[in-house]
Amino acid sequence: GAGPSFAHATSDINTALSTATVGLVSKAEFTRRREELEKAAAADAAVADAAGTSGSGEKKGKKKKNKPSNTLSFAGDDDQEGAETIVLNKRPKLGKNPTVDTAFLPDREREEAAAAKKAELAAEWKEEQDRIRAELIEVTYSFWDGKGHRHSTTIPKGYTVSQFLNRCREQVKELRNASPADLMYVKEDLILPHSTTFYELIVNRARGKSGPLFSFDVHDDVRLGPLDARVEKDESHAGKVIEKRLYERNKDKFPYSRFEVYDPARSWETYTVHGSETYGEGVNTALL
Repeated sequence: GAGPSFAHATSDINTALSTATVGLVSKAEFTRRREELEKAAAADAAVADAAGTSGSGEKKGKKKKNKPSNTLSFAGDDDQEGAETIVLNKRPKLGKNPTVDTAFLPDREREEAAAAKKAELAAEWKEEQDRIRAELIEVTYSFWDGKGHRHSTTIPKGYTVSQFLNRCREQVKELRNASPADLMYVKEDLILPHSTTFYELIVNRARGKSGPLFSFDVHDDVRLGPLDARVEKDESHAGKVIEKRLYERNKDKFPYSRFEVYDPARSWETYTVHGSETYGEGVNTALL
């Protein structure tokens, strides 16, 4: 049977014919008008069919692009038989040359291992230093009120001068009402700051004006015979524990006038006692 499009076209012709023949017309005029309308409808249908065929061809003509091949052929389009084809392989990944010394190059694993070893050694060193700080030493000192009153106490090497003075205050009856801030510790004619530790003096082998600051007992140099001036004298003096107010009143008098504040950066190459020089380590005696 006729399709929907044909029925629709016939309907349109009949509608147009009815509009064109409104009123009384002759049979010949009616026939002529119908033939004109049918020819116009046929021409429109032909144009529509041509447009549809062209669109369908374009759709069919679209082809999916092929992915480029990794092959290279030396044959032409009209010479397919016996064509020589070479497969292009990807470039191989380069590795390390085992014969080349790369120790100078950055290496994350090696750096992490070195950092871990360094941290381990630092922890061992700190543990050893803490052990040394905890060791006990006997310190002989003299409470000085114009005359010397000898005492001794045992303290850890890690004690500060302030902690040591507090221990002295507990031992000496005349100092029990004083605080460590009211007292001074003078060793080998140097006033030691309250924050200085005995550990620092010992490990640095600190030297004072009249003897070593790292020795806290009391002894004289008892070597017999002629002494070599190039060798440091082996004697140590009791440090003085003094009230600050006594020092302030008498600092222009002997022995207070000899006192200086300890400076770790200063090196005392000679020892002097009561104005007489004794020669310490490293002193050039060629000009003596």
